[in-house]
Amino acid sequence: MATTDDSFVPVASLAELEEDGRKLVTPQGHAIAVFYHEGEVRAVDNRCPHMGFPLADGTVDEGVLTCHWHHARFELSCGDTFDPWADDVQTYPVEVRDGEVYVDPEPPLETEPAEHWATRLDTGLEENLRLVVAKATVGLLNEGVEPVEPLAQGVAFGTRYREQGWSSGLTILAAMANVLPELDDEDQKRALYTGLRHVASDCAGQAPNFDQPSFSTREVAPERLESWFRENVEVRDADGAERVLRTAVATCDREQVERMLFAAATDHRYLDSGHSFDFVNKAIETLDHVGWEAADDTLASLVRRLTEAQRSEELSSWRQPIDLAGLLDDAFEDLDDLAASGAGESWTEPEDFQDTLLSDDPHAIVDALCAAIEAGATTEELAHAVAHAAATRVARFGTANEFSDWNTVHHTFTYANAVHQATRRVEATELYRGVFDAAINVYLDRFLNTPPAPIPEPASSDRDPAAVLDDLRETFDEEGQVNEAGRLVGEFLDCGGDPADLKRTLGHCLLREDAGFHTLQALETGFRQFDLADYDYRARVAMVAVARYMAAHFPTRREAEQTFTIASRLLRGEAVHEAE
Repeated sequence: MATTDDSFVPVASLAELEEDGRKLVTPQGHAIAVFYHEGEVRAVDNRCPHMGFPLADGTVDEGVLTCHWHHARFELSCGDTFDPWADDVQTYPVEVRDGEVYVDPEPPLETEPAEHWATRLDTGLEENLRLVVAKATVGLLNEGVEPVEPLAQGVAFGTRYREQGWSSGLTILAAMANVLPELDDEDQKRALYTGLRHVASDCAGQAPNFDQPSFSTREVAPERLESWFRENVEVRDADGAERVLRTAVATCDREQVERMLFAAATDHRYLDSGHSFDFVNKAIETLDHVGWEAADDTLASLVRRLTEAQRSEELSSWRQPIDLAGLLDDAFEDLDDLAASGAGESWTEPEDFQDTLLSDDPHAIVDALCAAIEAGATTEELAHAVAHAAATRVARFGTANEFSDWNTVHHTFTYANAVHQATRRVEATELYRGVFDAAINVYLDRFLNTPPAPIPEPASSDRDPAAVLDDLRETFDEEGQVNEAGRLVGEFLDCGGDPADLKRTLGHCLLREDAGFHTLQALETGFRQFDLADYDYRARVAMVAVARYMAAHFPTRREAEQTFTIASRLLRGEAVHEAE
């Protein structure tokens, strides 16, 4: 076959190729494996798309090329894989001219890289393939795709393919989206990969979701829709609640929908150890990134988190030896009157307010909150104060406690943060209930600060902030360095270190680990509370809390980081498989 196409270059003698069966060639720097099989010449990229094994060392039989490393199989003529975890291998056009084999090493792309990686991300999510998710994430961002695009892809997948709805995977993805601006470029890729792989894991083996449609009417008032929604949640009717919620998304403004969800999430006490409210808040925050047009399916995925949630007033810890739920019920009867009395007033947090919140007297805590509302404290101001008390519980957590007790103070901290974020979004008297719930949990966590771990007090330091961060990184490489991690954070702030550098360091150290749901949440919660702190000391406590929590859970095996590193090296064209 003759051609005048100058893009083809000679690479081998046909006779030699027929004799040897294969040849590795590098026209214009491209490593290409050329095969003679069943009377045809075929050429493919020499790097296996799975993990880079040289395909020239593979086996060809009955038109199938098999990689010897992980046994990925490819249809030789087109490069398509039999194995979704492997990806298709690039093929190259070939011609034979006068006994010479020619290859076009730079054929036109059949699919744009960004489109290819978006398709591969779908495959990785569907099949729960970590390496595929990692390669797709890195590939997309390398192509200049904005992080919101894979984020939206993950949200759409997670809400569609998990019948039970919103869970830890989507919450992690939302948290990672929130901290992206605090991270460097490589760690942004790690953060998205972390969120997306957790979404894939959450959905693996789960039944898909089948929607309940909205009502056909668009004439129902927002107040009635809210009443219907809360009543359906109250009686645990998920289908009815979903239809109402989808109708509200279609007919109400965003703030009305958000108020409806936050009200339902506080109609009962501390649902599912705070997860239900936190999930509602994270789903809403996700829409800040991907757009309100995704609200229908995103918010509908929350319904079961409300209708099936455990209600803390049903737990003995909320009833005995003190009826805490009853104490709050009594206070809530007066909320409207208290808020009305405080309207137009300006509240200043009393000096002893934190001491009261951290005390062992629930009646005093409730009385202090009620007095604050009557004095004009807004939901945001009270939520801010209680979130600091919750952060203090983590920062002072005693390491003599059982390891699982870290989760207890963590749940209170993330719940208090979620309530605080909600109060910054909407004005709703119902959110005071979330503040009270958080404060009661701060009370219930009191014994986990017995004895309290020391929070490093501010002190002058002339150390190089970079050296302190080096020590902090090393601390995370050793087990049990909880108090040392907190001390180093304090020292970094004392020597004038830039908080942005501290955040980048904490983010990197977190993302290299096989961090679980709670640890990933803790970082984002701490960052948010640090940024919102109205005093330097409160900002200090938030960061100390994060560092201590991370140190308690590090180091790990770092399997996820190994996968991410392999994906990054492959996309840079580096060798992963080293020949002996």
